[in-house]
Amino acid sequence: MAKGKRPLLEYVEALESKNIIKMSNIDVALMNSSINHVSYNSKDVIPNTLFVCKGLHFKEDYLREALDKGAILYISEDQKLLDNPHLPFILVHDMRKALAVLANIYFGEIWKSLKLVGITGTKGKSTTSYYVKSILDHYLQSQNKPLSAILSGIFNYDGIINEESHLTTPETLELHQHFQNAADSGIDYLTMEVSSQALKYHRTEGICLDVGVFLNIGNDHISDIEHQSYEDYRDSKLRIFSQCAIALVNTRTEDFDRIIKEAREKSPKLFTFGQDEEADLFGYDLVQDQEGTSFKVRSSKYNGGFRVGMKGVFNVENALAAIAVAHEMDIPMNYVKAGIESARVPGRMELFYHSSKNVIIIVDYAHNQLSFEKLFETVQIEYKNRPIHIVFGCPGYKALGRRQELGEIAGKYAAMVYITEEDAGEEPLKNISREIAQYIQKANTTYEIIDDREEAIKRAIQMAPINSLVLITGKGRETRQKRGSHYIDTLSDVEIVERILSHEE
Repeated sequence: MAKGKRPLLEYVEALESKNIIKMSNIDVALMNSSINHVSYNSKDVIPNTLFVCKGLHFKEDYLREALDKGAILYISEDQKLLDNPHLPFILVHDMRKALAVLANIYFGEIWKSLKLVGITGTKGKSTTSYYVKSILDHYLQSQNKPLSAILSGIFNYDGIINEESHLTTPETLELHQHFQNAADSGIDYLTMEVSSQALKYHRTEGICLDVGVFLNIGNDHISDIEHQSYEDYRDSKLRIFSQCAIALVNTRTEDFDRIIKEAREKSPKLFTFGQDEEADLFGYDLVQDQEGTSFKVRSSKYNGGFRVGMKGVFNVENALAAIAVAHEMDIPMNYVKAGIESARVPGRMELFYHSSKNVIIIVDYAHNQLSFEKLFETVQIEYKNRPIHIVFGCPGYKALGRRQELGEIAGKYAAMVYITEEDAGEEPLKNISREIAQYIQKANTTYEIIDDREEAIKRAIQMAPINSLVLITGKGRETRQKRGSHYIDTLSDVEIVERILSHEE
């Protein structure tokens, strides 16, 4: 089915089949009109657009602008908009479910032309996604085919768009546009992170992943605007199993019995991976050195040694997930080995050295309880006897439990903590920082609150004692900070470190 140019009747019937329509005002003649565009951005409306009224900051002025530009009807969740009894509209019970239906029709189920890999988990989604992409790219290059697409919390590439991402999983219409761009670019494979929010709010509904990966789960994203409880968070993630042909599950995930039960019930095929002998793909004999980690794999297709070229023994778990994906997609083992060893993740475990003080600086995306714990465990093993200083913050109005979790972990392991900005959004930064600080205080650990992230990183490096380790977590190579309702361009943590060291050395 080609993109767009479908009659309005087809959209209405699809919404009705899902019992989503609450009320409508559409005459018979309009039903046979072709929809040329579906959008919730009044700036890109063209004639015969179906305009979607959504978002916390939606204003009726946006609808007026859309109508002036040629929108022929609007769809809304709560109420009839504008005082015009002749204005065509559709009111729906659930806008997010409606968007999934609209996108599938408008883009003609373009996702079916791609081989899709979806990865969910509390930590490791980005790293695993980049490992999978590296494997696939080695395989595709051998056939002179276009490189694979990736939609991650770090970066999005679909053959046309190549940009830093704002969301772990794009909103529904943007997601399908990425699929369209990849297909138009001749791309065969697309790897994407699938967040709990994307699953809970139906962004991926109506799509069937060729492979769905469940990495792990921990307490995270619990707040009034995300998940009300751990159970809601977990159950949202479990939805991936009803949206994939093959389910891959890490045998060392928390809540394994519940997760594996759901995978067996909802997915046509289940395949396990991990560092347990009963796993379908078993990783063992880990050997760590200065450049990475070597390990062995045993499965029905792959048997032999592999090597992760990135620091951090915890990356083996992510590598096993990527190898399992390749296993189930029938990628030859030589490309899997090459992809895993050469894979690099922007902003993940990036090392820098302040040679005059023999200080090691690590920039990493670690931003929740599981990733913080793994990061501290790793650096304590790899950089023994070095006092740890850390720079981090927490986001505004979401994942509220992180403030206590990260504060307690930092207080337990770090000698000095610098609390700073990390996408505070519409919540006052000082409130976030003070809340984190109270948990660090309980551990009797020294801390300092520095609102300006660049200044906090600069002070951490300058004040770091000889032979110490500085961790800068949360933002990696991201070049934006959310302030208020907008994203503001900033230097990335990597750029800040490089600039500081260029003046220090």
